[in-house]
Amino acid sequence: MSALAPHAPALWRRYLELTKPRVVALITFTAIVGTLLSSPGAPPLDALVWGNLGIALAAACAATINHVLDRRIDEQMARTQARPLPTRALSERNALTFAALLGVAAMAVLAFLVNLLTAVLTFASLIGYAVIYTVWLKRATPQNIVIGGAAGAAPPVLGWAAVTNSIDPNALLLALIIFVWTPPHFWALAIARREDYARAGIPMLPVTHGVAYTRLQVLLYTVLLTVVTLLPYVTGMSGLLYLAAALVLNAGFLYYALILKISTRAELPMRVFHFSVTYLTWLFAALLLDHYLPALRPAAP
Repeated sequence: MSALAPHAPALWRRYLELTKPRVVALITFTAIVGTLLSSPGAPPLDALVWGNLGIALAAACAATINHVLDRRIDEQMARTQARPLPTRALSERNALTFAALLGVAAMAVLAFLVNLLTAVLTFASLIGYAVIYTVWLKRATPQNIVIGGAAGAAPPVLGWAAVTNSIDPNALLLALIIFVWTPPHFWALAIARREDYARAGIPMLPVTHGVAYTRLQVLLYTVLLTVVTLLPYVTGMSGLLYLAAALVLNAGFLYYALILKISTRAELPMRVFHFSVTYLTWLFAALLLDHYLPALRPAAP
């Protein structure tokens, strides 16, 4: 037996890593918020449980497919070299079989226990990320993350549709927030990992247009995000609690984006990246809390 065997990850941990659990957790959280915001009170329990389980399984499936399609790229990037496929801890066949099981389970849960619209929208989102973004957009244009962000923005719409069996304008507003949030979130990481992306031949914005230009884009998109995140209050979807939280969070994000623009400190891009995750989590938590505190919402005209 190899001396390294006791230190090898357990088999279930290798499969869990394929699903990108932190990413799936954030996706599922935003879907749950969409589910809860879709009803004045508590949504139907079956839609809440089965809808978000199906969405989570589909997100895990897409992440696993991404691991397979990006295996050769992952081998060249320091950030991803220790993943299960580059290290041969799992084979591509293992990963594809696992992805198929996740995908079939997700579609079965959504189609038979939720509704067909949610299943179709979730499948489209899965294909958008796992195939269109990973296979084509990621390698074709420095605007890859902007165009491909539509798939990542879908979870609140999916969660909402699980309850209403429809596509609601308020759900689309939640998707718009995530869509505009994605570029400054991901470009901050791309700045930190520029050499990795350059080595792998991926045309991320810092590689094709330089770090200074990308820093400017992070700031501009953060300004746009500030405007977009005020729309739930302006449209009457949310109230004063959400507005206060959004103003505070946006002030923090703008501060980080501005410092990133004017400073070349090496640790800043990752600090912005990590803050952006906290930002989105608390922003959606504020939407949820505001929803259940109607006394703080503006009176109907």
